[in-house]
Amino acid sequence: MEMQENVSLKSHNSFGIDVNASLWVEVTTREELIEVLKDKRVRAQPSMILGGGSNVLFTRDFDGVVIKMNILGKEVLEEDEHMVLVNVGAGENWHELVLYSLDQGWGGLENLSLIPGTVGAAPMQNIGAYGVEVRQVFDHLTAVHRETGRTEIFDNEACKFGYRESVFKNKYKDHFVITHVAFRLSKKDHELDISYGAISQVLSGKGIIQPTIQDVSDAVISIRQSKLPDPDEIGNAGSFFKNPTVDKIDFEGLKAEFSTIPGYELPGDRVKVPAGWLIEQAGWKGVIKGNIGVHKNQALVLVNYGNGQGEDLKALALEIQDSVAKKFGIILTPEVNIV
Repeated sequence: MEMQENVSLKSHNSFGIDVNASLWVEVTTREELIEVLKDKRVRAQPSMILGGGSNVLFTRDFDGVVIKMNILGKEVLEEDEHMVLVNVGAGENWHELVLYSLDQGWGGLENLSLIPGTVGAAPMQNIGAYGVEVRQVFDHLTAVHRETGRTEIFDNEACKFGYRESVFKNKYKDHFVITHVAFRLSKKDHELDISYGAISQVLSGKGIIQPTIQDVSDAVISIRQSKLPDPDEIGNAGSFFKNPTVDKIDFEGLKAEFSTIPGYELPGDRVKVPAGWLIEQAGWKGVIKGNIGVHKNQALVLVNYGNGQGEDLKALALEIQDSVAKKFGIILTPEVNIV
């Protein structure tokens, strides 16, 4: 392990924000991570774990230690004729894991295709797309306590998953570092979820009546590519805000005033409202402000067209939140971590 000073993070965050980290170190094993966490330089200043950098907005230089998670590997822990339990290093690229599972004939991750980032971030924010959340295939994870260096196992219940939430984003925020994640995937009789309208439309458009897990993945990739910009071409972190939820009675009031507002019923008399629709109706879709803006095809995505500053993107996000709150009385919550 080698600690480097004053390292640029521009190529390590999908917004492409040009900031520096005071110290930078990469870890490739759990043992290396534990050693780094014990280092006096790390313990004496702020530190952050960086995976793919696809869910973070840097607004300034990071005056501390950035620990790059590069723990790789895939290991089958259990297997029978119906399912497989595979343990995956937190530094593995998420989409590459999805493609690998498809190659093996394993089902469960197909709806989560093309989500940027690394495996370690998946349970942290309970990533989800097109009707599926990672908690549905999650079995357990291994994490190291930052202070004690102790290794702990968290099962599904212990993670307390919610909508883009887990115990690691609230109660245990900055307490643990995830090193491995285990997924329980199907080997046959896959339970496909094509309830999301766009998936059904793409499949029917291709004349596919009995889709395979590969067909579902291909459909999801097609949908995402048509809506979301490639971070390698335009700096972005995907969905910037969470889809808000409101009480059913409040939604009915909104429906009376805004007849076309979409909503998806949830347990507990709650309704999920698409944040992208709210932002678009507030007039932000396609807005450009200097080097930054809101994507022309998806209002939920804030973009850096080149040389944009993190502070400017943060200010834009606040403007959007304010306008949506004034128009609809709904407070949008960022899904992206702002540093």
